[in-house]
Amino acid sequence: MPKLPDPFSIKPTKEQVKITREIIDAIFKDPQVKYGLREFSKLKIEEVLQVFEKEKGKFYTRCFKRDKDILVYNKNKNTSKPEEIIRQLWLIRLIKDYRYPLERIELEKDIRFGREVHAKAADIVIYQKDKVTPYIIIEVKSPTEEKGIDQLKTYLNAEGSPIGVWSNGKERVILYRPYPKQFEDTLTEIPRVDQTVNDVLEERKTLKQLTSDYNLIERIKILEELVLANAGVDVFQEIFKLIYAKLYDEKEAKSRLDQEVYFRKSKDPKFTFDIINRLFKESVEEWPGIFNRYDEILLSPDHLSVCVGQLQDIKLLDSNLEVVDAAFEYLLPEVSKGKKGQYFTPRHVIDMAVKMLNPRDKEYIIDPASGSGGFLIHAMQWVWSYDLKDALHEKQVEYARRYLYGIDFDDKPVKISRALMLIAGDGRSHIFKLNSLNPKEWLGSNSEKEKARAELRERLLKTGDYERDRENEETFRNFAFDVLLTNPPFAGKIKEQLLLREYELVKNKKGKIPKQVGRDLLFIERALQFIKPGGRLAIVLPQGKLNNTNTEHIRQWLFDKARILAVVGLHGNTFKPHTGTKTSILFLQKWNDNPKLGPLNPYQEDYPIFMAVSKKPGKDNSGEYVYKKDEKGNYILDEKGRRILDHDLDEIAEAFVKFAKEQKFNFWE
Repeated sequence: MPKLPDPFSIKPTKEQVKITREIIDAIFKDPQVKYGLREFSKLKIEEVLQVFEKEKGKFYTRCFKRDKDILVYNKNKNTSKPEEIIRQLWLIRLIKDYRYPLERIELEKDIRFGREVHAKAADIVIYQKDKVTPYIIIEVKSPTEEKGIDQLKTYLNAEGSPIGVWSNGKERVILYRPYPKQFEDTLTEIPRVDQTVNDVLEERKTLKQLTSDYNLIERIKILEELVLANAGVDVFQEIFKLIYAKLYDEKEAKSRLDQEVYFRKSKDPKFTFDIINRLFKESVEEWPGIFNRYDEILLSPDHLSVCVGQLQDIKLLDSNLEVVDAAFEYLLPEVSKGKKGQYFTPRHVIDMAVKMLNPRDKEYIIDPASGSGGFLIHAMQWVWSYDLKDALHEKQVEYARRYLYGIDFDDKPVKISRALMLIAGDGRSHIFKLNSLNPKEWLGSNSEKEKARAELRERLLKTGDYERDRENEETFRNFAFDVLLTNPPFAGKIKEQLLLREYELVKNKKGKIPKQVGRDLLFIERALQFIKPGGRLAIVLPQGKLNNTNTEHIRQWLFDKARILAVVGLHGNTFKPHTGTKTSILFLQKWNDNPKLGPLNPYQEDYPIFMAVSKKPGKDNSGEYVYKKDEKGNYILDEKGRRILDHDLDEIAEAFVKFAKEQKFNFWE
């Protein structure tokens, strides 16, 4: 075992730790970047790295390889070298964790291309035992940088090194070119001094070894740069297949000896392909409804091997849904950019709506424009946290399977919501690819529509009137859901006169049907059709739809059908960067004087309405999220160490709950 350099045996004083911490904070101005340096999460950075003031306002760290002081922060000019900090931390890890002797490591090594010397030197080079042949080349970047992999490849080609590492402290890529192939594969770990590449590739993994600390979007971006951009496949579909296979593998691993996971790469890409493709096929059999049994993984074995390497060490099952949801949003640019008037609803908006409507464990919930399933998942988590807090996991899963329904017309969001429900609690069985606005399109003989009709028929409203109920079974017009939460697509006009005739709300002041009508109008009426008498709903709408002078007939129609519980005006930044359209959330409870049909909510002429306007959206003008800070400018973290959004929707929800209890709303008694 190589002897560690002297700096590791020197324990810094409290004052030295304090100075180092202050300068590290100054270099990584965003503390979230500092604490997001996942590569060094096991290092006590302030103790293993010493920063000191050598000249007034100039701070250095001692590089024990080069045996000199390196300037890392100039307070006078407010300049810094974050990449030097990353390099020093990697140097420490290479010695402490990977046990490479210092004499086999060189910093800032010139790279030669024939007779020419490259303008930029390699940051770190580890040599073979002969101390002459390059073995591993490491290229370090600032945490805010995402480029440099191509540059690393040129270094590997020039030096003939088989392994290259790119790292910005948050993410890393380990390139590996198995001789004599020209294709750059990847490794999941750097070989220790006593390991070979084969040792790394053949190492078995268990569920306990998987990490929950990862950024899935960053990993997908790396895969796009490495292979996916030029793989000639639908990136969304192929990544989705791998996630599906990995979810299945993690589920199965729970019952395997030592909880071993099979979703990992091996030395032979063809063998890796066979294992992963088998897992995918088995997952399709186990969880039908997202892929069909004829679907195949279309990535080549070489490309698949790279992808598996980037995904194999992360934990998906029972993980933070927002991490996976955000990755799916990234993979769906046509949705995230709102090309169809669809926008992923910010999670703090969803949480407010769910809290205000307070769904319970025996209530059926639907989202008729479910997208990626955000409202359903958060409603489920709400019920789990309250009514089912102390229940067995099986009871929670049963709730998800039985009480949650989603409908969307777009195939990809439907797949996302089914997968997310799978991750959350196996509530995938009631997510349907249908057009909510036109139930006549639900007719057809394909198996998916037949399944949808059979399951939705169980939720139709039963009035006790034989003729009305029989007609309703044919038209699928009126349902008996307890709660509806939705953010329907606004864009586009409906021009089909046959469809428009099915709706009352589309008629103008003169009672005539225009040639075209906004999609949102139809969704208001359809939403009320989905809930039972006494049922309640929350729907996101363009703000003008509720307060324009020429929409008085719409407001009157609403007054006749339901009690307006609340109107919450959302800030213009809420849906940025996708759209700056001002929106409101309308909360309604359907009138009902028949206790056999649903909760009592008899018609009233006059009543108070809860009104609120959000002034802190949790986003800035560019659509970037804004987080809470303390008086010193440090981010405030929750109990899981995550930043807290700076918004006022929680306060609005709390104010509504107080109002609801004062008004004795039956769902907040």
